[in-house]
Amino acid sequence: MALHNAPLGKSSDYPDQYDPALLFPVARAENRGRIGLQDGRWPWFGDDLWQAWEISWLRPGGVPAVAWGELRFPAASPSIIESKSLKLYLNSLNQAVFSSVDQVAETITADLSSACGAAVSVTLFSVDEAAPAEGRPAGYQLIDDEPVENVVYDYSAESLVTGAEDVTEQLCSHLLKSNCPVTGQPDWASVFIHYSGKKIDRAGLLRYIVSFRQKQDFHEHCVETLFTDLMARCEPRELTVCARYTRRGGLDINPVRSTQPEADAGPRLVRQ
Repeated sequence: MALHNAPLGKSSDYPDQYDPALLFPVARAENRGRIGLQDGRWPWFGDDLWQAWEISWLRPGGVPAVAWGELRFPAASPSIIESKSLKLYLNSLNQAVFSSVDQVAETITADLSSACGAAVSVTLFSVDEAAPAEGRPAGYQLIDDEPVENVVYDYSAESLVTGAEDVTEQLCSHLLKSNCPVTGQPDWASVFIHYSGKKIDRAGLLRYIVSFRQKQDFHEHCVETLFTDLMARCEPRELTVCARYTRRGGLDINPVRSTQPEADAGPRLVRQ
């Protein structure tokens, strides 16, 4: 499907009837081709964790119910789901009657899995269940105060360099910003990098992250670009890259790409 047919950036009537056809898949292959990956050979494990904060439906007696959810799309899925289409889809549940929260979760699971072409995991939580937020997970070192020369706002990986020392580090920056390729709206994120290998120059890494500031791309594509650039230029033995993006329209997206199969997105942050 061509992206110009997506609801993103267009005026939309919010549905009052359940409609899984609202979901708009976007193929991952085009972006992966742009960063030099072909034929389904991706050098990572991972998933895209979406946190959905505006989920509602009707119970059999007509009284509404509300929940928040974690939606996990495997990085190996053929497609991502365009975010506004997911918002419209979730809103189409608002006037639909479900017998239980389990039926809601099963319905969302089936619809998202069908749309993206792979098994999606959906977990719904009561809004009484806390989702604790953190500023920065324990063990991660903030690089945002590193002295940086020749700051650039046009994407460039040239500043990614390593030294001779072999290390295992967990680094964090709250300064990742990119722009939606359709609407131009800013997308804000904290990025977490956990690696083993030659020590990455922190000032160069920060300069690289800041260079995304005017880049137009989806959240998932930005994280795959980060991962691919770090692997190509720094050659770590192990690498995990996660970006936790701020919430927009009741949704936040948190892609993870890793050389390790068990990597996850970690805790919710204060900007989410």
